[in-house]
Amino acid sequence: MNFKNWFTAGFLALSISAGGIAAAKTPDAQITIDETQFGFIIGGSVGDGVLNMNGKKHFFKIGGLGVGANIGISKMSASGDVYDLKKIEDFPGNYGRVGGSVAAGKGMGGMTLRNEKGVTLQLKGTTEGLQFDISASGVNIYFPK
Repeated sequence: MNFKNWFTAGFLALSISAGGIAAAKTPDAQITIDETQFGFIIGGSVGDGVLNMNGKKHFFKIGGLGVGANIGISKMSASGDVYDLKKIEDFPGNYGRVGGSVAAGKGMGGMTLRNEKGVTLQLKGTTEGLQFDISASGVNIYFPK
């Protein structure tokens, strides 16, 4: 076997094993979110959601602010999995995008968010409305008092 074949076989094996590790990771919780996004130059978002962890429902609120090119209004509904959440106290925080949003068709897409404690949200959702947004933004998730 020449070097090129060894390299190809090694890369393929590494890809398969890395994919197997990612696929084997079990979510720590599930999440659903309803959020309204709005903006004219400065944009924002408000909403709420439910975190299902260890058989318990935890209700939370969402708020966010972005500065940049932001015009319009839209409503988003999303659900997904939560990773690297070992204790409920690590869930609230400021979440920013990891990578970009992925459009999956008309009004559908996916997004990954992570907070300062390393908790990761892998979301899939739908949007209604129209919003042009190239701002620097994030969301704050918190438990109501």
